[in-house]
Amino acid sequence: MADDQGQVEADRAVADRLKETSERIGAAAKAAGRPADDITLVAVSKAQPEARVLAALDAGHRVFGENYVQPALARWPDLKARYPDVRLHMIGAIQTRKAKEVV
Repeated sequence: MADDQGQVEADRAVADRLKETSERIGAAAKAAGRPADDITLVAVSKAQPEARVLAALDAGHRVFGENYVQPALARWPDLKARYPDVRLHMIGAIQTRKAKEVV
């Protein structure tokens, strides 16, 4: 039961951070005279535990970035099946031999 409570608190922390970051983006956009909708927050999910990525997904975040092909291929097919509106970006340099896998 204590583990469940800890996970609930961790999930809430992720949701709170996403909300705070979105609010800061909105304020910065407003100060710059831009619509906040023009800005996309890409959550970099590399090296993050599955539970943290799930917490972000459950909080409604749908745009993620990965920079390693193999871990992305291991993590995202099942998550995209559960959350079909997820958009995944590969960030950083991609080796030519892995380009087909990325596409």
